[in-house]
Amino acid sequence: MSNAITLIQFKGEARADSRLLAKQLGNQHKNSMDLIERYAAKFKRFGHLPFQTEVGKRVQGGGKAERYALLNEDQCYFLLSLSRNTDIVVDLKADLIAAFREARDRSSVTDAQYLPLYHAMHDEVAALARRAKECGSDTPERMFHINANKALNAVMGIASGERGTLTIEQRLLLTTLQAVWRNHLHASLERGDDHHEAFRKAKAAVLTYMTGVGALLLGGRAA
Repeated sequence: MSNAITLIQFKGEARADSRLLAKQLGNQHKNSMDLIERYAAKFKRFGHLPFQTEVGKRVQGGGKAERYALLNEDQCYFLLSLSRNTDIVVDLKADLIAAFREARDRSSVTDAQYLPLYHAMHDEVAALARRAKECGSDTPERMFHINANKALNAVMGIASGERGTLTIEQRLLLTTLQAVWRNHLHASLERGDDHHEAFRKAKAAVLTYMTGVGALLLGGRAA
């Protein structure tokens, strides 16, 4: 019977854990890793080949912590091409095709939502920078954009450069937070607030949303 494949997000790309592939094939993971390392140069023809080490867990019988690879779609198929085309391998190929297709579909949906709201938010941030200039500030506009992104990252609990590693759920939440930030910033500027007050109110609004609905979206509890 075919089993569903669970993919993970690594730097914004869907990847399969080599340990899961070995398990689905009914092989020892060591054998799969031997193949991946032996043909590493060929695997790299299909993209970056990241290796990870499972912190705090030892391989059976002791020794070093287990090392594994995160394979993209083409690398998965190349690994399977090194195996005999048994019924198990054929089933796994079908499962991988379905899993990666679903990952692409989900990613395209979040991109369609994320990017327009990202640009809309930063259009409003540009208006904030103009208000600041009217108030006598000489802060470059780019700093307002940087500070807005930093504030949203802080609310999400992520570091700079980590947006590409977000799960689908986290990315959807970030998309919503951008809309909340944009809407409150716009309303504040329309009321005539200065740039300090407008920024403060927008930040307070996303914090309130995050501690309530945002926490529930991520599977936690509202504060």
